[in-house]
Parts: sequence; C-alpha cells; structure tokens
Amino acid sequence: MLVKIHWIIDGVAEFEVESQEEAEKQANEILGKIVADNPVFVEKLGARSIQGTAYLPGSEDEIDAPAT
Repeated sequence: MLVKIHWIIDGVAEFEVESQEEAEKQANEILGKIVADNPVFVEKLGARSIQGTAYLPGSEDEIDAPAT
C-alpha cells in the first residue's frame, strides 16, 4: 500500500547578529549543510524546501508572558 506523509519540522533558532538578513543567512547555511550531509532527507523523506523568516522577538515570544 502506498501511503504519503506530509511532514513539517517546526523550530525557532536564535542568533546574536547585526541584522535579520544575517540571521537568515546563518540559519540557511546550517540547514543547507545538514541536508547536504544527510541525503536521506531528500531520498527517503522527500524534502523539497526549507523556509523561514527572521523577526525581532516581542513579548509574545516570552514563555512566561501572561495570556491576553
């Protein structure tokens, strides 16, 4: 039986950098190396893309922030 799985890996990385663009560049380099070094992501898991967007943290990112 052929079964397809649409999977998502969700995460939040933190970088101490001068700009959002630099954070995205660093994350892209790390993730690109992980995929290149582990072809199973493409060959067995069918990975097609990795995407993310840098943002400046706000109060909604604080774990202990009260719910509004």
